[in-house]
Amino acid sequence: MIELKNINKKFGSKEVIQDLNLTIPDGEILAIVGPSGGGKTTLLRTLAGLETVDSGTFLVNGTAFNPTETTEHEQVVGVVFQDFQLFPHLSVFDNITLAPKMVLKQTKEEYTAKVQELAQTLGISELLASYPFQLSGGQKQRVAIARALAMNPSVLAYDEPTSALDPELRQQVQGLILSLKNEGVTQIVVTHDLTFAKAIADQLLEVAPK
Repeated sequence: MIELKNINKKFGSKEVIQDLNLTIPDGEILAIVGPSGGGKTTLLRTLAGLETVDSGTFLVNGTAFNPTETTEHEQVVGVVFQDFQLFPHLSVFDNITLAPKMVLKQTKEEYTAKVQELAQTLGISELLASYPFQLSGGQKQRVAIARALAMNPSVLAYDEPTSALDPELRQQVQGLILSLKNEGVTQIVVTHDLTFAKAIADQLLEVAPK
């Protein structure tokens, strides 16, 4: 279970997140919905350790953690960004295994077994030798999800996973997120798409511009 208690974040005099309290039970999906300017992406960036909060506490299973500190054992929150942020000069296999090698210090046997397991789950086994420029948008998204999961996060978070997707791909993403829920993955989905959010979420948090 992940908890956020009294989270506050300002940029200058602008309050982006104010006294936010959230509890996300293991295996559930929280959707954060609202237009630009409501603090959705800022919240995601603080969970990913890319922004610091001004005050408040993050807890996982009752233990406080600092999102800016990734240990050599696991990352609490793994984020799939809207633009995927894959390394263009690395193969799919190397994109997925780079952080487990460098940060988690996994052996070749460990990270190879993990990537094969994730590739099977996400339907990208035949893409491991490919490069990002050879992939469709949907395939890149699955690779980005595999890369995040390879760090053994407690929570998987997405920034606008259906942005600019046609209805068929949107349905595929919905199915993928729900299938990961069935695997027991706790997930946070940031989206402007209320219909999509209602289709996947156990909890719905609607935010508005400050």
